[in-house]
Amino acid sequence: MRMKFKIGQVIHHKLFNYRGVIYGVDEVFKGTDEWYDFVAKSKPPKDKPWYHVLVHNKEHMTYVAERNLQPDYTNKIINHPMVPAYFTEITDGIYQRTLNWAGDNPIPFDNIGIA
Repeated sequence: MRMKFKIGQVIHHKLFNYRGVIYGVDEVFKGTDEWYDFVAKSKPPKDKPWYHVLVHNKEHMTYVAERNLQPDYTNKIINHPMVPAYFTEITDGIYQRTLNWAGDNPIPFDNIGIA
């Protein structure tokens, strides 16, 4: 399945008007039915990509269906406490990854050392 967005890409949520950076991708919805029924009010398709997003000016992350996202090309930084651990500079709307990745998966905070 082709993903519309990639890890490190800065996005804008169409419905809730927030910006963020993608730090994970699932080819299909991988949450629980209970979460989907409670949170995903617009009932986006479960058989399309879903993205893990670090939300600008917040400390939480979100899980968002592809259809609710659009690229953000402002090149403005994303202010989130996890961004410095996982990303460096932003170029053309894409953050460059730090070394704190194992393939396409961010290394959990408790396993990140200080060099």
